[in-house]
Amino acid sequence: MPGFYGFYFDPTYYLVLIGAVLCMWASFRVNSTFKKYSRVKSRSNMTGAQAAAELLQRQGIFDVQIEHVNGNLTDHYDPRSKVLRLSDATYSSTSVAAIGVAAHECGHAIQHNEEYLPLKIRSTIVPFANFGCRFGIPIILLGLFLGQFFVELGIWVFAISVLFQIITLPVEFNASGRAVALLSDYGILDSEENGQCKKVLRAAALTYVAAAASSILQLLRLILLFGNRRDD
Repeated sequence: MPGFYGFYFDPTYYLVLIGAVLCMWASFRVNSTFKKYSRVKSRSNMTGAQAAAELLQRQGIFDVQIEHVNGNLTDHYDPRSKVLRLSDATYSSTSVAAIGVAAHECGHAIQHNEEYLPLKIRSTIVPFANFGCRFGIPIILLGLFLGQFFVELGIWVFAISVLFQIITLPVEFNASGRAVALLSDYGILDSEENGQCKKVLRAAALTYVAAAASSILQLLRLILLFGNRRDD
């Protein structure tokens, strides 16, 4: 009964469900881990902002501004304006979690300063990825009326956003690796605190892994549903 396949039950929804569960699990892990280690004060008594300033200075980076931004875990580095923005839970906090997150964002600033290739590639495809995420599926749906060419075009357009998620992985892992190493080398965190910092950044990395996996599953679903469709 093919008519019932698309209307009443679509097995490919399992792919969407798996992706959603992965993202919820990763979000729970990062929030619970950050909350746990945000209660652990660092022995250096440095705030996230102070630690970030120290790392940037020691790396010879003097043209990056450090700013406070509202929100929880909204920390990010903006390569266009060379601004490192730290959230409420990071900027003034002296916790191990805050210092770890601040150092991670410094890792991105260092990548930018060194022209780290994966970061350059990711920055280049950002506008294309945004377009693919916004218009990929609408183009596919338009193709159901205009022909298979537009269906396949929409799948390729959406695939660009998936590519962005995949390229994000080495960028984020590298930034965390740099953060952990520098915090240890400069004595901002001791060995025990460094291990706790690793747990925070590892949990944060899971959100990017989950996002990439969810995007891949969504792309697979689109291919299964529309990729082999032929014009009547």
